[in-house]
Amino acid sequence: MSSSGLLWSCASQESKPALLLLRKALIWPHPRAGQAFMLLWVSVLVLAPVSGKSEAAAKPVISLHPPWTVVFTGETVTLTCHVLHFHAPEKIKRFLWYLEGRMLRETPGNTLEVRDSGQYRCQTQDSLPSDHVSLTFSSANLILQAPPFVFEGDSVVLRCRANAEITLDTTTLHRRGEVLSVSDESSDFRIEQASLKDNGDYRCSGFKNGCCSYSSNTINIEVQELFPRPVLTASLSPTVSGKSVTLTCKTQLPPLRSDVKLWFRFFEDDHMLQLGLESFLKISTLTTRSRDPPYYWCEAQRGSSGVCKQSQKSQLHVQIPVSRPVLTLSPRGASVPEGHTVTLTCKAESGSFPILYQFLREEVVIQKMEPTPGMKSVMSLRAEHSGNYYCTADNGLGAQRSLPVYLTVTVPVSRPVLTLSPRGALVPEGHTVTLTCKAERGSPRILYKFYHENISLGSRSVLSAGGVSLRVTVTVQDSGNYFCTADNGFRPQRSEAKSLSVKVPVSRPILTIRRPRSQVVEGDVVELYCGARKGSPPILYRFYHEDNALGSSRVYSREEASFKLPLSAEHSGNYSCEADNGLGARRSEAVPLSMSGLTGSRSGPIATGVTGGLFSTLGFGVVALLLYCRLPRKAGGRPTSDPSRSPADSDVREPVYRNAPAWLELQPVYSNVNPKGGEVVYSEVRRIPQGSKPAANSDSVLGLLRTHLPSHGQAASHRPSDPPGSSVIYSQVKVACPSACVAPQS
Repeated sequence: MSSSGLLWSCASQESKPALLLLRKALIWPHPRAGQAFMLLWVSVLVLAPVSGKSEAAAKPVISLHPPWTVVFTGETVTLTCHVLHFHAPEKIKRFLWYLEGRMLRETPGNTLEVRDSGQYRCQTQDSLPSDHVSLTFSSANLILQAPPFVFEGDSVVLRCRANAEITLDTTTLHRRGEVLSVSDESSDFRIEQASLKDNGDYRCSGFKNGCCSYSSNTINIEVQELFPRPVLTASLSPTVSGKSVTLTCKTQLPPLRSDVKLWFRFFEDDHMLQLGLESFLKISTLTTRSRDPPYYWCEAQRGSSGVCKQSQKSQLHVQIPVSRPVLTLSPRGASVPEGHTVTLTCKAESGSFPILYQFLREEVVIQKMEPTPGMKSVMSLRAEHSGNYYCTADNGLGAQRSLPVYLTVTVPVSRPVLTLSPRGALVPEGHTVTLTCKAERGSPRILYKFYHENISLGSRSVLSAGGVSLRVTVTVQDSGNYFCTADNGFRPQRSEAKSLSVKVPVSRPILTIRRPRSQVVEGDVVELYCGARKGSPPILYRFYHEDNALGSSRVYSREEASFKLPLSAEHSGNYSCEADNGLGARRSEAVPLSMSGLTGSRSGPIATGVTGGLFSTLGFGVVALLLYCRLPRKAGGRPTSDPSRSPADSDVREPVYRNAPAWLELQPVYSNVNPKGGEVVYSEVRRIPQGSKPAANSDSVLGLLRTHLPSHGQAASHRPSDPPGSSVIYSQVKVACPSACVAPQS
């Protein structure tokens, strides 16, 4: 076919009215002539090249012989199941036939003769079922016959046929109730180049002169689109000399008409660039800087005068890949305070629009945008996270990624928390206390400082989270309030204060027993005093008789604790006390206590001996006193009882009593004449004459008596000064006792 016949465009063809051409039907001299025509159509259909293995192409196609969907009853129609070319014929072993959805027959070949009305399908062992074909076997006097499929541009034959017993003089073709053609010579009607306007219901009628008229069945013809309106696309491709643009006119033929040849024309404005069977065209690189780029479009046409369709006109722009974008941050700088606004700008210097920009933080997309030409790709965010920030630009020709920009978000330090270990408000002196200061939030570097009552203990700077610790070996002076501060360049934060109380463990207490007399008896009240030289108050003191608890007293100062005990017969024995301030209890040494007149007590013989010795001493003392009063003293002599001459005066020992009661002044005066002697009872009698001044020789020793008693230690006491004008005779008994009588001083 010459291309000169195709120099008209689709626009000129579309201006022509659609024509329904009614011509004389082809007259086949033999019924086989119509069958031959249909076989030719089917062969073209089946052997047409098919692109791809779509679902529609995977179905077999049924052809009819003769090629009509309506025939007279008694006639036979041969169905042929055509398998597409990509199925190997040698692999097909059976054909399955269906009528109205039910299995009709299985045949080794692809043909089947039928005589019943209904919808027929065929299928092979490895294919989908075909589309159905409807057959009608009619017993009417007049029928209208048409092919099963009609596409745009097809030449369609419609046959109005009467049975063999009727001869018609004229036939009329109707469409949608309107008369299209009347013929008195032929019963065939032809539609040249069928189009969508030819859709509708068709029927025919016949008239026999002088007799009667007949009407046929109705057939609905739906002209299917041969191909959709083409779309012009452009793509950039590299060449040896530079770059070129390939224009492609895209459309699609249906599988049943894939053998149809289409002609393509390409236009730039009103100038035709190419005409031919090729659907693409290569042109030189288009410039994107042109203010008024040309319009391009294409046309697709069936044959020289068939269906012609035109694409939309468009200004084609060559897609230029985007360049590598650049990401900038504002404000500039290495760090931004948390909560401040940061502006990110991503810009690609070149690239065809539309361009999709994406902002990322550590591979996580945080925002997308597609700005129009003239707009900037800018986003703002609240600074919360440090890390690497990127942006990408993509216009469909490959995404480009910017270099990373590291943003440091500085988080002000939160209020730190101070913890003490070991936990608790009380810590023994000498122990080690660990102070830990930690801020949950805050960018490094963080400077921590520790304070004791506003006095700095030290500082430490860290580059990571977790806080810092300080170890202190505490003394009593370290008691008080502690706190810490954290600072990372913003305002320093101070923790809450923690109180620490350093306690001194109690030392071993000393128990002192205060008696109303030197030898207590049943019914006396003694006071037990317990005190520890060291130990932080409060101190709990407990008193024990043997291992039986007597009572307790809590002291909130450094004073002793006391306990009054009325004595009974069972109270002889060892006494002790215990001191406890929460850091460990300490117990004193045991102090024994014995009473006079206790049956079965080992102190009974001692008391008896002391009493007997006392009366003996008093007897001798009376005799000596009488002799003293009668005998004149020597001139210028001194009495033997002169204290300056008494050896006991140089060795007087005073027991230490705290808070001694007043009755202590009424005790007899004991002088230790022989402090080194053990188990000795001394007696001394003095007479003090009445008068303001005693005679110089009135002091004379009348007698010294010694009585050996069982050893119970040695008690020393001091003699009170002689009251003036006293004539009282003093007698004292000293018994050496164990050291337990006097509490040791720690």
